[in-house]
Amino acid sequence: MKSVQWFHWFIILTLFVLPSSIAKINEFRGHTREICKYRKGKLLQPFTEHRRRLFAVREQMQIHASLEGPEIHAYILPSYDEHLNYEVAPSDQRLQYLTGFTGTKAFAAITQKGAALWVESRYLQQADGELDCDWELFRVNDSITIADWLDDQLHPDKRVGADPHLVPHYLWMKWENQLKDKFLALTKINNNLIDLIWGEERPETLNITIQVWERSYAGEKWEDKILELRQKLYYHKCDAMIVTSLTEIAYLLNVRGRDIPYTPVVKSYLIVSHQDIFFYVDRLKMTLGLNWHLRTDCFNEMCVKIKEYHQVWSDMRTYSQIWKRVLVPARCVQEPGASEAIFSAFPLKIIYEHISPVILMRAQKNSVEQDGMRTAHVRDGAAICEAISNLEMRFFTEQWTEEKIKFEVERSRLSQNHAKGLSMRTVVAYGEHSSYPYYISSNVTDVEVTDQSFLVIESGGQYYEGTTDVSRTFLFGQPTPEMKQSYTMVLAGILRLAHLKFPSNLRLSEVDALVRSPIWESMSDYPQATGHGIGSYNAVEERKYYSIYVNI
Repeated sequence: MKSVQWFHWFIILTLFVLPSSIAKINEFRGHTREICKYRKGKLLQPFTEHRRRLFAVREQMQIHASLEGPEIHAYILPSYDEHLNYEVAPSDQRLQYLTGFTGTKAFAAITQKGAALWVESRYLQQADGELDCDWELFRVNDSITIADWLDDQLHPDKRVGADPHLVPHYLWMKWENQLKDKFLALTKINNNLIDLIWGEERPETLNITIQVWERSYAGEKWEDKILELRQKLYYHKCDAMIVTSLTEIAYLLNVRGRDIPYTPVVKSYLIVSHQDIFFYVDRLKMTLGLNWHLRTDCFNEMCVKIKEYHQVWSDMRTYSQIWKRVLVPARCVQEPGASEAIFSAFPLKIIYEHISPVILMRAQKNSVEQDGMRTAHVRDGAAICEAISNLEMRFFTEQWTEEKIKFEVERSRLSQNHAKGLSMRTVVAYGEHSSYPYYISSNVTDVEVTDQSFLVIESGGQYYEGTTDVSRTFLFGQPTPEMKQSYTMVLAGILRLAHLKFPSNLRLSEVDALVRSPIWESMSDYPQATGHGIGSYNAVEERKYYSIYVNI
């Protein structure tokens, strides 16, 4: 009788516990890999180059234990570079080299038995097609965090390594606390493991000379900007500031470069104190004209001293013994602030963590910059009109895809006078893709464009006069009632914002609600940002202290 009762309770427990256990296992497997379904039940996988690199990283994790200290049981790799840019130079595309994923804003986590990648929703389909089946796939900001996944992969008291140069300070602290709650330790690994296996295959850094952005376009001398920044340092009672954002350095010194895609900046660091200006950059990029522009041949407080790029790390340790208070940029809306490595280079007692004063300086465009932005948009408007005119004339006589339209838009834009390149990855989204926030087409996701649905094009260009970001929606057939309603509601929100007069103390969250209210009336919403600042021949997304943003 007892055995019958025991069996009865065993069946009941199995019915309740087993489904929850299976659900938890499936939860940590992430997004269903459509491309990997054919691999089910097969023990062996094709030995690809990216799979070899994954094995090499795991080997480096073990080598680190024997040569440099405690063993690393997991490794986190962001897609950032040392300046926390989203778009990075070929020599800094570490995550792409390891995984094959060509998108941005992604994070990889690797253990000896598992590998996972976190991407934004817009890149989910693309990542599924580009990754080997070794990789699990998750959405950024989904319920499963990196810490959750590592907790499922590792036993307690294990070490998780990451390169502090590639991780924002705020994110490092977040990971550290999350992992601590899982009884895991986050460890700084200064020698990047990807660099160790990349070796001679790693692309050379670009040695393109730095360009002076003339005052006729900038509207203000760099000396005046430095004086204004020093006044703000006086206000904050700081002896110096370390500037790590490449767009802020380009703005302050009136210089432009081609070191990363889509944004005309120079890979460098800048330290501004009340007595000195130190510009840390590859000297091969310097020219006589730039030396004259920055007044490098004099020795007063308004002369820029040129130093080698990597010398900034030794200088921070040296001057931290002199300075009593140093402003280190903090996170601001979407600006990530400084890296964990920068924060670690200064003694904690002298760090003044604050939003970079350059953000507000840069956001307030002078009259010359305003005129330049209008001129840039006139040039850009001509390019868009040319591209869409060609598309309209040939739409029903040729087969068009997202990638083909993207080529047409980029060709028209780059043919304009004073065009210096694109300001962003061109978005051409058709049908279902047009509903994805910031969808990026690729060979993996490319679809044919017909007259049955919306076509959304978001693109921009860089010109001497300014930077552009243009979004347009097209329909080459007959719209449905639902299409008409969606288009009209969005247009109504834009018109409300365009005609709005508001007091200076109005919160931008209230402006955001005003724009969305017509869309809310139709019981709809959109997850992405309502708007952002735009640079002057600089970053296409230029953040301010407050911006109209929502969580994605």
